[in-house]
Amino acid sequence: MIRLYDTATREVSEFKSIEPGKVSIYVCGATVQAAPHIGHIRSGVNFDILRRWLEASGNQVTFIRNVTDIDDKILHKAFHEEMPWWALAMKYERAFSDAYKALNVMAPTYEPRATGHITQMIELMEKLISNGAAYAPGNGDVYLEVRKLKRYLTLSNQKLDDLQSAGDSEDTFKRDPRDFALWKASKPGEPSWPTPWGPGRPGWHLECSAMASAYLGDEFDIHGGGLDLIFPHHENEIAQSEAAGQKFARRWMHNAWVTTSGEKMSKSLGNSLIVMEVLKRVRGIELRWYLGSAHYRSMLEFSFEALDESARAFRRIENFLIRVREIEGDFQGEIAPEFKAALDDDLAVPQALAHISEWLRAGNTAISAGKSAVREAKKIRGALNILGCDPFDPAFGESGNKKLDKAVDGLITLLLEQREAARVRKDFAAADAIRDRIASMGITVEDTANGARWSVE
Repeated sequence: MIRLYDTATREVSEFKSIEPGKVSIYVCGATVQAAPHIGHIRSGVNFDILRRWLEASGNQVTFIRNVTDIDDKILHKAFHEEMPWWALAMKYERAFSDAYKALNVMAPTYEPRATGHITQMIELMEKLISNGAAYAPGNGDVYLEVRKLKRYLTLSNQKLDDLQSAGDSEDTFKRDPRDFALWKASKPGEPSWPTPWGPGRPGWHLECSAMASAYLGDEFDIHGGGLDLIFPHHENEIAQSEAAGQKFARRWMHNAWVTTSGEKMSKSLGNSLIVMEVLKRVRGIELRWYLGSAHYRSMLEFSFEALDESARAFRRIENFLIRVREIEGDFQGEIAPEFKAALDDDLAVPQALAHISEWLRAGNTAISAGKSAVREAKKIRGALNILGCDPFDPAFGESGNKKLDKAVDGLITLLLEQREAARVRKDFAAADAIRDRIASMGITVEDTANGARWSVE
């Protein structure tokens, strides 16, 4: 039985899908106005683990992750980069796709763009205006009238009178400053689409309601996103969808932030860590291991020291699996009961990692004693597959860049052959010098009955 936390109820409860054996998930994706930092990509990793576990548990998962390709930030950035807004959006959409791929995040079932669903947005606004939930004041904007909503702010547990203006447009035409924009009238030089109320572009919140219902229907199982989206984005999604007569999401799940010095990672703080820059320091599989190691609802305090230590810990696991395969041949992963219990308990990855550490110790002990370690290796590989960190997964080229791996392996093998030749001619000083040189590169050499083998420390 899988149990998951629901932000709306503040409780962990049994997860039951609307249709047995099928799970529908909508996750708020990127606003493509800059290259992704690791805070963005943590959400991708966390919900990828959820998806993998639901599928491993026998479910067919429909996974939607949208792309916001038009909004104020994109227009602002396009102006400063002196390029068309659509070109900038595509540039950074590809940057996100590259980052997801580098970290082995599975492609969504569908990945809709906001600009591709203007028709659905207009239809939703027409319904909201006709039932009195929204209004068009005549300036080209369309607003949702929040005081008419019975359940507004139930996700964030706030009070309407405590809120300030929505801040998404001027309050001049609003009936209440807290009313939020479904549609914004276009300004000179801005992109626009025709509507019954005048040319303009969508507000941020409207797009997700329109796309979620288009792909998943009026009710679906899970809506996910970062903790910072609870208000106003997700509150406003609920408001406009329920006002249109939809049931919308049954369960809300939010991943916590990556922080630096205790502050949320964001571009405005200037502490962003661009994924592709971090990948110059560690491999994609190692960055994924690090980002997925904390519980998805816990803050992850980033430091390069912690990242390096996490990468070293993963390499110890990876080297163990490689060694078992060298000794005993290929093997497949399996889901151990302990791992299943951890993941069933609201994706308790830290507990799962504790079990992996136990299996690793037992496996290394078995190898040292000349015994089989396949049982432990199968458990570890099964767990790593769900965590998206199987070193034998072709997505990672088995250990990262195949061409680079082949070149490094060839060079180290050549050095080991020279060392062995020195030992045969009893030139032990030369043999030791070669070994020390290899060690200085962070390579550990182990002499076995089948010859020398090497691994990265």
